[in-house]
Order: sequence, then C-alpha cells, then structure tokens
Amino acid sequence: MDLLRSVPPGTGHTRLFAPGDAGLSELGLDVIRLGPGESYSGESGSREVAAVILSGTVDATVGGQRFAGLGGRPSVFAGKATAVYIPAGGAYTLIASGGGAAEIALCSAPGGEPGAYAPYVVTPDQVVVHDRGQGAFRRQVHDIITEDRPAHRLVVGETFNEPGMWSSYPPHKHDVDRPPVEYRMEEIYLFKLDPPQGFGLQALYSKDPARPLNQAYIVRSDDAVALPYGYHPVAAAPGYRLYYLWFLSGSTRKLVPHDDPDHAWVKNV
Repeated sequence: MDLLRSVPPGTGHTRLFAPGDAGLSELGLDVIRLGPGESYSGESGSREVAAVILSGTVDATVGGQRFAGLGGRPSVFAGKATAVYIPAGGAYTLIASGGGAAEIALCSAPGGEPGAYAPYVVTPDQVVVHDRGQGAFRRQVHDIITEDRPAHRLVVGETFNEPGMWSSYPPHKHDVDRPPVEYRMEEIYLFKLDPPQGFGLQALYSKDPARPLNQAYIVRSDDAVALPYGYHPVAAAPGYRLYYLWFLSGSTRKLVPHDDPDHAWVKNV
C-alpha cells in the first residue's frame, strides 16, 4: 500500500488524498499554491474543510462572509498558523493578498448536516502550544482545531521536531474503538523541512495480524503520508528541523493515543 504522496513544484491545485485512497475512509488533503493576486474557489459539499495557511497572506470568503489579511508567516517555521474553518455546504474563495504568494492546505472530513456549523477563523494567538515528550523525543505541538472548537469530525494541529529529534513517540496508534483507552481515528501528515533540502523518517507498523503493516519512508518538504492505522513514529535527520501538519477524523474528536506497550516505558526514564 503506497501511503506517500508529494506536492509537485509550481503553483496550482494538487489533490494528494481523497476518501478511498491509501486505506483512508474519511480524510482528504489538497494543497493550493497561489501566485500574488491569484485565487482559488471551491465548494465543501458534504465535507468540512480546515484551510490552514502554510505561508503568505490570504483573503478568504466563505458563504458570503469575508475574512481579510489572514496569515502572514513567510514559512511554517516562522510563526503559528492561521486557519479558516469551512463548514459543509460552504462555497469559498481564497486569494493570495498582500502582494505575495500563498500556500494553503485544505484538510477535509465528513461535515455533517449543512448549516450545523458556521465559518470561523483560528488566529495565531488562539493556537495552543504544548511542549511534549523529553530527551530525544521532545517536540512542540500546536493545537489549531481540537474538540473545544466547533467541527463535526476534524481535529487539526502542527508538530515541530528540532534536528535529530523524534515525535509521535513513544509510537502510538488510534485505530480501534476501545473506550476509554483508544478511539478510532485516521490521520494524514504533511511535511516541511528547514533547511528545505533536509529529510526525515516516517515509520508505520501494525501488530494486528488482520491488518499487517511494516513500512518506512524518507520524507522531504512537501511530502504527505496517510496513516490509516497502526503505529507511526517520526524522526528528523540531524541538522534539519522537521514540521508536519496533522489532522484526524474518526469515531470521536477526543485525542486518546495508545502507546505501543513495548516502548511506553521510555516515558518513565
């Protein structure tokens, strides 16, 4: 099963994943790159969308509501994110404003009933920052849309690894419903590296004999990996900061990762 996709160079619209791809049943990921003044228009249909501004400044119109001058960070490593929540049944337009280019990730999931949610913006000052882990698996996690914000299925955030560090570690999974210790949620990661020629490693493995999985990918800037099930740790190569946008959808919006019991002991060292 090929779980890795890449955004090609240049501007335009790239669909990386849709429901039915790479073992996913709910999630989709598109990346939009706009030159100065360029625009992209779409409709969410039966899905909800989190438009995460990766870089640049964006004017957004969603269902007749206009949100101007959003974002502004020159890269994902230069500040916290801005995101626009687009509910099901919403027509939207995104414009690269402020005289520069813009890059936007469209993270989508089943949206529920049209009209159940209103559009809104998450600004950088509303992003909640956590320092997670310790030692060689210390990382910074930014919560953008979690269960305390209105949405039907989506949970969205960003993770930052310093050079040589691991994240999603100890290896964890969230692929079966076993309340309260685990809930079923599929996930996608979208990567960036600093400096951009860098790389990281994405491992995926499963201990479920009915769903075997044992793969590893070298990930570079603009790669995305689907995580339909199984454990999925990440490592940054020495010398390179590694970032990934992550988002999930499943049977709940409550994040309850289940650590691999073989490796959970490292939390106590």
